[in-house]
Amino acid sequence: MKSEYVSDLRPNQDVVTTLLVQAKEVRQKKSGDPYLSLSLVDKSGEIDAKMWDNVGEVMETFDRDDFIRVKGRVQVYQNKPQLTIHKLQRIDDAEIEFGDFFPASARDPEEMFAELRRMLSEIENPHIKALLDAVLDDPEIAARFKQAPAAKSVHHAFLGGLLEHVLSLLKLCRMTGDHYEFIDVDLLYAAAVLHDIGKIHELTYRRSFGYSDEGQLLGHITIGIRMVEDKLRDLPDFPPRLRTLIEHMVLSHHGLMEFGSPKVPVFPEAMLFHFLDNIDSKMENMRAVTTKDQNLEGSWTGYVRPLERYLLKKDKYLEDPPETAPEPSATPRKTAAERRRNTDRPQQSLFGDKLRSALQTDS
Repeated sequence: MKSEYVSDLRPNQDVVTTLLVQAKEVRQKKSGDPYLSLSLVDKSGEIDAKMWDNVGEVMETFDRDDFIRVKGRVQVYQNKPQLTIHKLQRIDDAEIEFGDFFPASARDPEEMFAELRRMLSEIENPHIKALLDAVLDDPEIAARFKQAPAAKSVHHAFLGGLLEHVLSLLKLCRMTGDHYEFIDVDLLYAAAVLHDIGKIHELTYRRSFGYSDEGQLLGHITIGIRMVEDKLRDLPDFPPRLRTLIEHMVLSHHGLMEFGSPKVPVFPEAMLFHFLDNIDSKMENMRAVTTKDQNLEGSWTGYVRPLERYLLKKDKYLEDPPETAPEPSATPRKTAAERRRNTDRPQQSLFGDKLRSALQTDS
């Protein structure tokens, strides 16, 4: 087991630990000498790292996705921890316990997969059930499904994340299907399982999360449609129009074309599923960001690009003491009423004085 995880690191702490290189850049100081800018990770989180001295001796000895043992000191830069590296050495994979470096669902994947199969046993439409069984009975798909993240970074970005996301969606589908009686819950279930199934081939997750060549060239929606079509070949009695509805839900689940959907949702189940998928992904994104935010002080996270906003760390906000009152010697802050009075008061000027004098004479 690793000696220290990223989440354990504190400012002004001397560190000797092993981390995975998620990003590597060789930059130049003002003097022209090189320095290293790294993003280092383990299963608990990531930390920005810099190596300022003796860079020429080590910068060619390792690359992105390598494991390195580092010796350095944790400091604070722009309200976030930053590791200043004094020494580093590449470590062979044989010395690594891979489970220490890759974030994973807190739940057992086999347990989640069993729960998935139990929930799908509720499906009443025999054609939809046969299709989903054909997909999940495939040993290769099942094995990948238990391990795949749901995204590279935005939401459920951990091993088993896709399966956890699908289970969450199935529960939302059941709840909303009970509320909207005109909704076909079996269609929602089909979309929950199939909408991101292409991610088992789109994403790579043997080391840091990334995209496969197939993922870069086609994307998970196209891959998913191809996987569905492949299974439907063995189901010749599958109703063609039901097939079209399911394929539309996969194609439209991002909601808008500018967000990657070839089509927009055009019937109630497709529209509802888009919103459920959007809710689940954004709620997980908010949970992950507010939990792992690296800002050391204050109740706000850094800017979250996928959500286009800063997020409030609610628990910290509620726990922090209120702002302290100004010292008696301090200049008192003007009230809103005083500010309005000052704003409304005419500004003194030579022209203004002459004008007011003329008006008073005329009256």
